Amino acid sequence: MNSMLRRVRAVAEQMATSPEPAHARTAIIDIGSNSVRLVVYDGPRRIPFILFNEKVMAGLGASLAKTGAIEPQAMERGLSAVARFAHLCRAMKVADIRCVATAAVRDATNGGDFIARAAEMGLTVELLTGGQEAIGAAMGVLSGIPGADGIVGDLGGGSLELARVRDGAVEQTISLPLGVLRLPQIREKGPRALERQVVKMLDKAGWRPEPGLPFYLVGGSWRALARFDMQLTEFPLPVVHQYEMTAARAEQLTRIVSHVDKARLKQIPAMTGSRVPTLPDAAALLSVVVRQLKSSRLVVSAYGLREGLLYEALPQDIRGHDPLLVAAEAEGEAQARFRGHGDRIDKWIAPLFPDDAAPMRRIRRAACLLADVGWRANPDFRAERGVEIALHSNWVGITACERAMLGQALHTHFGGGLSAPAGVERLATADALRRATLWGLAIRLAQRLSGGVEVPLTHSRLERHDDRVDLYLRGDDAELYGEVVERRLRAIAQALGVRYQLITLG
Repeated sequence: MNSMLRRVRAVAEQMATSPEPAHARTAIIDIGSNSVRLVVYDGPRRIPFILFNEKVMAGLGASLAKTGAIEPQAMERGLSAVARFAHLCRAMKVADIRCVATAAVRDATNGGDFIARAAEMGLTVELLTGGQEAIGAAMGVLSGIPGADGIVGDLGGGSLELARVRDGAVEQTISLPLGVLRLPQIREKGPRALERQVVKMLDKAGWRPEPGLPFYLVGGSWRALARFDMQLTEFPLPVVHQYEMTAARAEQLTRIVSHVDKARLKQIPAMTGSRVPTLPDAAALLSVVVRQLKSSRLVVSAYGLREGLLYEALPQDIRGHDPLLVAAEAEGEAQARFRGHGDRIDKWIAPLFPDDAAPMRRIRRAACLLADVGWRANPDFRAERGVEIALHSNWVGITACERAMLGQALHTHFGGGLSAPAGVERLATADALRRATLWGLAIRLAQRLSGGVEVPLTHSRLERHDDRVDLYLRGDDAELYGEVVERRLRAIAQALGVRYQLITLG
């Protein structure tokens, strides 16, 4: 029995955690000015899953503004984290470890000592320049928000990086010594000192604003600020990626944060206590920067430097893959009763929705790829399971409205009916949710007709006319048209406001 268990465990260790594994597990150790973090990735190369994520708030850059060096206690804490992370990577059989350091190690007089001691642990620390850091953050935004067109701002502990992104490329970058650990010393010089400093630095760098562009927020302090705003507005979706605010909101948040008790800030979900002291300075800097850049709106990105480093390393053809659809396919395949069914469902129901524009077709396809994710759930909770996956899974490349549509489609498909799940109506318009409901009814028909397998769909088709929906079946497949199938065909026809009929072919 013991030998059998050993063989099973040996096989299990070689198994990937997703249906489309990366060539090998990869990891990034990110040595920042505020935190040292390990993230281990597995799964599809375009949008790998996070297998493990841990950070230590080492504060390597805490004393840079005053002493120019990493304090001994911070040095030891940071190196202790690096040693632990290296050990974990070995235990997890990570094949590719990339260890990078940014502003604190880059600027500290004893940064070389940190790199040398890490080398004694067997880790080669790659010291990124400010320009490389800006490109990495911008690539991270492009990875998680394909089509991003505007200015990326990555606020770290030691520096602020800005990058212009457009058409999938990074066009211009600057790195400014304006990290949250440096801001208190600047702001204590007077109420306008920070603005004067930003104006001076932008002018010296030759950065000219392009009015009306969105500003993409990267970095833990700005994400924490966005979470605070989500609490203030009672936003119904607790997902920070692609959360949007007006540009004017930055100045409002600056005033609000300065008057809110720190104990209340610590109660915000996902708000780490170490971020709370940085919020007033982070808000003040954001307000100044968007005012100087004349930004139109603020868009939060959960993706930044680490994801950008992975994205940069991909071949161009894989970069072009849609991150939402890649992740939805992997999730759907992992939970499916039968593999490869989602694309077939999408093609089969497409004739019912000839007016769907490309963005809508994309979300509809994602719903089809996820059409089997609820089958293991208790039947009474399958609809809720579909909504949970749509709203709360770690998707990127999808807005809050699109999440709501995805959730509505899965809710209806899994038997939740035509009404909107609680809270979803605040994320999308009634017309958008109605369209998603129709998708759900169509997917529900496809799944019932086919029994969840592909062949019945390849041997049948739907056609939509002005006044009716036709279901075509081959003569030897006519038995598939049971009363439950007819009921679901009638449901989608009624929702479309047309008649329906079965047409049997030869």
